[in-house]
Amino acid sequence: MPLPLSPRLTRRTLLRRLTLAGAAAAVGPGLLAACRGGGGPGAADGDARGSLVISNWPIYIDPSQDGVPGTVERFTKQTGIPVTYNEDYNDNDAFFAKIQPVLAAGKTIPQNIFVTTYWMAQRLIDLGWVEALPLDAVPNAANLIPTLRKPSWDPTGAFSLPWQSGIAGIAYNSEVTGRELDSMDDLFDPAFKGKVGFLTEMRDTIGLLMLADGKDPGQPSYAAAEPSFKRLEQAKQNGQIRAFTGNDYQDDLLAGNFAACVAWSGDVAQLALEQPKLRFVVPESGGMLFTDVMVMPKGASHPAAVAEWMNFVYTPAEAARIAAAVQYITPVEGVQQLLAKDPATRALAANPLNFPDAALEARLKIFGPLTPSEEVRFNERFATIISG
Repeated sequence: MPLPLSPRLTRRTLLRRLTLAGAAAAVGPGLLAACRGGGGPGAADGDARGSLVISNWPIYIDPSQDGVPGTVERFTKQTGIPVTYNEDYNDNDAFFAKIQPVLAAGKTIPQNIFVTTYWMAQRLIDLGWVEALPLDAVPNAANLIPTLRKPSWDPTGAFSLPWQSGIAGIAYNSEVTGRELDSMDDLFDPAFKGKVGFLTEMRDTIGLLMLADGKDPGQPSYAAAEPSFKRLEQAKQNGQIRAFTGNDYQDDLLAGNFAACVAWSGDVAQLALEQPKLRFVVPESGGMLFTDVMVMPKGASHPAAVAEWMNFVYTPAEAARIAAAVQYITPVEGVQQLLAKDPATRALAANPLNFPDAALEARLKIFGPLTPSEEVRFNERFATIISG
């Protein structure tokens, strides 16, 4: 059975109820004062801190809506730092292809910060294309949950700071499918021919199929993945798959063009507020866990402004507002307790898709590391299927 996505509240209700004043009351004045987003070094420097250009995935922050200020607006109001916030990160490889020629030439890109997935962060760190973060000016980084400190992709914890984590599983429109889904096998049901989507994120698509084939994507090898590649290739050739997509699967899912697709948990939770027939399920064989992280590209300007932004979004009160809006897994300690104290968001705090319990954690896998030669082989095989 699908896990519950969210209470039946509109996004506007969530954002209005989780006001900063309400958050302050929930966490207490002492904690809030200690974690003030704009209270870090440089807060009085004004123009000296410059401005920010941020690239992030779509619907991955609380927006300003119906008179309720979102994170970007609140940040600028509190710090005086202007932000150009772009939702132009749709796919890891596609974004990398845009920035690669620039960074490889030793030039700078417009972004001061962008949000990328953990494995891409590791590639960028290895290439030397990201700066060490100004963490001395980010006291609220101490609020990072222990399980994400000094992770495998960034062993020193110096180059990345988690934005959100999430789960790759199955999204479906129960009105279109006519039944509930619980297995990756359901995506290959002939009844859904031409109405199935898979992600262009190789690790999520192949990881889920490896789990369904009884293999461990946490320790990937090409031999173990080949049956999954073959199954996917056959489905593409026989017309079972309508499209491979990045974050833009949302439009097809809402329109009913997809009966089912591989999708990310928080996206579906938000879309379900518009279309209550949408469901998200972690397949019985297991789901893929990922973490998206903030990085600062090589040569990025205004590190003081970068520090201000990171400090702001790691304030528990601000992180709670983001978590309530995007419904992914927050990396910030104290958010679950804060949400649990507000009747409007109490169900989010109890939802394992937002705060995984031991039972769900046992069913989730993180796609393991690939050697450079393995990565080339995996990516070439996957690209051949997508473009075939």
